[in-house]
Amino acid sequence: MSLAPLLPGGEPVDPPSGVGYPLVLRRPGAGMVAGFGALLAFSAFAVLVPVISALVLRVGFLVRGGGDFAAYQRAASAYELPEGPAAGHLALAALIPVVLLLVRYLHRVRPRWVASVQPGVRWRYLLATLVVAAVLLNAVLWASFAVRGVPEFHAGQTGWPAFLAMVLVTSPLQAAAEEVFFRGYLLQTIGSASGRAWVGVVGSAVVFALLHGLQNPALFTHRLVFGLIAGALVVVTGGLEAGVAAHVVNNLAAYGYAMFTTSLAELRGVTSIAWDEAAWNIAGFALFGVAAWWIGRRMRVATLTP
Repeated sequence: MSLAPLLPGGEPVDPPSGVGYPLVLRRPGAGMVAGFGALLAFSAFAVLVPVISALVLRVGFLVRGGGDFAAYQRAASAYELPEGPAAGHLALAALIPVVLLLVRYLHRVRPRWVASVQPGVRWRYLLATLVVAAVLLNAVLWASFAVRGVPEFHAGQTGWPAFLAMVLVTSPLQAAAEEVFFRGYLLQTIGSASGRAWVGVVGSAVVFALLHGLQNPALFTHRLVFGLIAGALVVVTGGLEAGVAAHVVNNLAAYGYAMFTTSLAELRGVTSIAWDEAAWNIAGFALFGVAAWWIGRRMRVATLTP
């Protein structure tokens, strides 16, 4: 069967008035278009991410003056070199233009609706939730230390300034890209195809958790619940800003603490956590979710298309 009937023609349009974020791509034939779009999105994920990561590492290898590329690649991929996290983050950041192109040329909807129902990024709300996430998530983390024990801090892993610089520049891009891909495109395509916001929230959260690879039940639950909370925030705040804020702060904190307690290489190899650690992390996400919803109400952020 030809794919031509699946591709809506004409210039990009805006969604109807009074529509929630998960349903902005809903239109006649949305189910088939969403399925084809999801296939293209996952194909880009599977192909572009490793290719771009390899290209970044190749550039880093040349900057270092060459040598044994296989050994360099193994060390970088294990996060023993700062180019490792940078390559992974920049590769995932490429998902942002992929999503915008799919929304524009496949769904024929203006890409600004990926950010929020305003439409576009609501920068004041994003900044406010970033500050709140930094305070609340770290407060809950230190409260957990009081119960579970404070980790042993050291002067920093070897070469930590370079690791810190790479993480500060590239980790926010990676976190934003994952939100755009999972809580943005996948949530909208699943929600619009099914006609139910909750299906988009649950479906995107499950895929998000599964794609993190090998993990024990506690770590899987931790990631699944984060996806559910971030997805619920998309529904009740009308955009990605709160999820992006929590994701950015969570990742920066994880990298920052690892640099001064263990190392990024050890963090990279984590495939399991204890249930009490998962519970504390989930409590932090839940507390942030309530705060972000309340701030959104106070700032009167749009939750439906105008």
